[in-house]
Formats: sequence, C-alpha cells, structure tokens
Amino acid sequence: MNIYEQLRYKLSLSNDLPFTPDWSAAEDFLSIIADHCLDKKPGTIVECSSGLSTLVLARCCQLNKHGKVYSLENGTEYAQKTRQQLEAFELTDYATVIDAPLEAVTINDKDYLWYSIKSLPSQAIDMLIIDGPPGFIQKHSRYPALPMFYKKLSEKCMTFLDDAARDDEKEIISLWEAEYSGIDHKYIETERGCSILKINN
Repeated sequence: MNIYEQLRYKLSLSNDLPFTPDWSAAEDFLSIIADHCLDKKPGTIVECSSGLSTLVLARCCQLNKHGKVYSLENGTEYAQKTRQQLEAFELTDYATVIDAPLEAVTINDKDYLWYSIKSLPSQAIDMLIIDGPPGFIQKHSRYPALPMFYKKLSEKCMTFLDDAARDDEKEIISLWEAEYSGIDHKYIETERGCSILKINN
C-alpha cells in the first residue's frame, strides 16, 4: 500500500485521491501536513497554491469538526479544478479556493510577484503551507510568503515549505533566518524536501 492509499484510509475517504504526477504534492509531504492538522486542529489554514493538499486538509478539518482552509490560487483553471474536487468529496464547507492573481510587491527594495491577498480573511493564521508560486516565475519565488504573512501568524502557527530540497528554497530559508529572529527550523528528508518552521514572533 503506497502513502496515497494510506492517506485515503487514514482520512476514511470512500474514493481514491485525485493524484496527478506532475502537479500534486508528493505523498510524504501530504502525510506530514495531514498528521499535523489532525493532531493540532488548527482553526485557520492558509495555503499558497491549491490542489490535492487542499482536499486533504479540508478532510482533516471535517474530521476535526474544526477549522477551514483558505487556498490562494493564481491559476483560474487550477482553482476551478480544486473547487470541483472539493464538491465531489463534499468538502466545500471546509475549504475556500481564492482567486488570487499574482501582482507586483516590493520587499526590501526588490520586486516580486505574489498572490493578491485582499480576499483573505483577517483572522490569524494557525497553519501555513507554502507550495507556490512556481519556481520558474522568478528567483526566490516563494520568499514573499513570510514577509507578507509574518504579522498574521498566530503564536501556535506552524509553517510548511514544500520543495525545500531545491537550492532556491534553501536560500529562501537562509534569507528568512537572517531577517527574522526566533525562527525554529526543521528540515525533513522527503521526496522533494520539507522545511517546517515555527516563527516566534
């Protein structure tokens, strides 16, 4: 039994998870965030990029009878596909896919493209998953996540950075650690690498 099948049974899903090799998060990363969500029962979950992880986290919230996922998605087609999957699994009460086109932001005198967050609810974030934007868009594509969300993170918030084995993501972690005091960072050797951060802000 592979991890996708293990996840299906762990989450008591009647249908197979809609996995696509090119775009879905790796099964080991999904397992890590699912375990955290089921254990800690976060109230507000924010996701950078939607997809299979949205479905998994929404199901965790349903099982917890607590929490909701807000997924920022810049791709209209991907946003619609994720919404359809949530409907198919009857999880629309536990996740909202937000149309969030990439827009210009300036951080430390450098220009980036980052999700529009104007439609994101104002409440503090208890769990943050960073799996976008894609790395090919720009150098250090996911760097803006912490500067943009730092003041919105709750005291208990845990941040999960996917694809952390890539050089770009390693450099992003180094930049964050240099700019913010009180970062506890743990790297997990997964298929694509996973960095878990606790920001003591």
